Amino acid sequence: MRRYSRITGTGSYLPPRRLTNADLVTQLASTGVESSDEWIVERTGIRARHFADADVYSSDLGLEAAKNALAAAGRLPADIDLIIVATSTPDMVFPSTACILQNKLGAPGGAAFDVQAVCSGFVYALSIADSMIQTGAANKALVIGAEVFSRILDFKDRTTCVLFGDGAGAVVLEASDTPGILASDLHADGKHAGILCVPGHVSGGNVMGDPLLKMDGQAVFKLAVGVLEDTARATLAKAGKTEADIDWLIPHQANIRIMQSTARKLKLSMDKVIVTVDQHGNTSAASIPLALDWAVRNGKVKPGQTLMLEGVGGGFTWGAVLLNL
Repeated sequence: MRRYSRITGTGSYLPPRRLTNADLVTQLASTGVESSDEWIVERTGIRARHFADADVYSSDLGLEAAKNALAAAGRLPADIDLIIVATSTPDMVFPSTACILQNKLGAPGGAAFDVQAVCSGFVYALSIADSMIQTGAANKALVIGAEVFSRILDFKDRTTCVLFGDGAGAVVLEASDTPGILASDLHADGKHAGILCVPGHVSGGNVMGDPLLKMDGQAVFKLAVGVLEDTARATLAKAGKTEADIDWLIPHQANIRIMQSTARKLKLSMDKVIVTVDQHGNTSAASIPLALDWAVRNGKVKPGQTLMLEGVGGGFTWGAVLLNL
């Protein structure tokens, strides 16, 4: 009998400190940077974001999301034999955020590692976990996206600092006799590394290069719209499905314009697109599981429905996963 994987529980967590556009505009004005609520909403669809306190790390946010996902699945930490954390803002150089989170959760023994594919990270991590479960390398996995992007923002650059927020989302993925994950499709093209990056690193105890986020917004937009359509169609083809089989599109929550354009290319009404970017901004690897959990807990996404998850991020990376909930 073939072995599959299914999502059995979802969870998310946002740090308590919420900044509306008005709050952020006031903060930026104190440093001489001008912006406005209207400017941000018109270009991005974002109305608010959450920032973690200085002593809160990706592992802390991921831990809370993981606990919520475990509760939804009716599982205990001891049941988990695989933890994958997708993050671009790890707690430290090493060990992995996954190992740190594993210890905080109290679930030792199973494999634990990070995946770094920026905003595509959760799709990458979910695909990896699915493969490991299908081959029998794991039985019950926690797949987590967790970010503290507020730590790497340049608050003198109004074109980027208004876009991002902190948060975490998680799913429990378990072995199953019936298909859950139907197909996945992953890609990268390193020649585009420079259009979205944090071009700095630590050497000899010093920061080398620039440790803050840099983005060519127009180049990212143009590339994102094309590859998101392509990867969605490739994933549907692998699963023997069409756009008409998609009940919900849950894209990376980066920019409402990218989401609208992708839906249009896939001939999907925006009524079939889960949108949460207005409330938490771009949380990178956390955005898809955050949106998924919100949709499940608000009764939009229901068991038995077919979901298309897709993301695009620095690297440049992109990919999609089609699944039955």
